[in-house]
Amino acid sequence: MVRFLPLFLVCFFLIAVFAFKEQLRPRPVNELATDAFVQKALSGNGQFDPTADKAIWFNREVPLPGAELAQVLAENPTVLGETNEEKWIEVDLTTQKLYAHEGNRTVFEFPVSSGLPWMPTVTGEFRIWSKVRAQRMTGGEIANGTFYDLPNVPFVQYFYKAYSLHGAYWHNDFGKPRSHGCVNLRIADAEKLYYWTNPILNSNEYARYRIKPQESTRIIVHGTTPRTIN
Repeated sequence: MVRFLPLFLVCFFLIAVFAFKEQLRPRPVNELATDAFVQKALSGNGQFDPTADKAIWFNREVPLPGAELAQVLAENPTVLGETNEEKWIEVDLTTQKLYAHEGNRTVFEFPVSSGLPWMPTVTGEFRIWSKVRAQRMTGGEIANGTFYDLPNVPFVQYFYKAYSLHGAYWHNDFGKPRSHGCVNLRIADAEKLYYWTNPILNSNEYARYRIKPQESTRIIVHGTTPRTIN
């Protein structure tokens, strides 16, 4: 046994060095957490862009939202958020569900599509810091098949840097991880949530940026993204 001791020591040393290098290796940062994407979030007037002629998601062209979405975005909103109780949002990544609460009462329950396992949605407790009725979103990389260029993304609510809750017209697979890190909802669900959260925007107010924390709705994201996405 003693004669194998040097070999064990060498193996132990190599494993320790490898583990140390892994600790030092920079971890990939989701682009939604970068300052560049925060600046994108702060751009635009929140109104539907009728000149958009193409939408791309994961390198593939997808049907553009048409006149129906333009009408929904242009309509005077129905305010759903008048209450004296605290409003807060819970996103459960494990079940891919969103719950909207007023105090201890759940008023909405929606299926969502959070970030894919390799582009996960951030977890923690946050506050909605910007609300935008419609916005163009771009990102990803053509080389690795993750490029997207999506005009008129509806009912966007940013809660941490460029991570947001928003409607999605490019897929209908809610209940499974599908996004680059944001929390996708069906458009009708995103609309309800947008007009329920604080602050309540005026009918002619298409965007409000840098909302004060004390004026906004709390959101808690927890759970573990499912590894099986099919």
